[in-house]
Amino acid sequence: MAYRLNRQLVLEMPARVPDGAGGFTQSWMPLGKLWARVIARTGREAAGVAGPLSRIGYKIIVRGAPAGSEARPQPEQRFREGERLYRIVAVTEDDADGRYLVCTAKEETAA
Repeated sequence: MAYRLNRQLVLEMPARVPDGAGGFTQSWMPLGKLWARVIARTGREAAGVAGPLSRIGYKIIVRGAPAGSEARPQPEQRFREGERLYRIVAVTEDDADGRYLVCTAKEETAA
């Protein structure tokens, strides 16, 4: 099956950055841009520290990449689309040929 990959996302990985006081803060380092198809799934409201959060699940389809490649998304990384952030939960091949990868992701926004 061929997918219409019509949205450009930035793949980012977490990076620890020294805070200057002996500790670290978490930052995000871009790995590259990928074209994707983003499909909304189910959503729900959850309690957040500063108020309610809207949590929406997504299926994000990107071109396949070999294991170990920086272009292959992994859990705990995220996709960025402008101000929108999609945290990657799981990644699997779409078919036996590995032409496409299916990333299960979640987006959280303040309600």
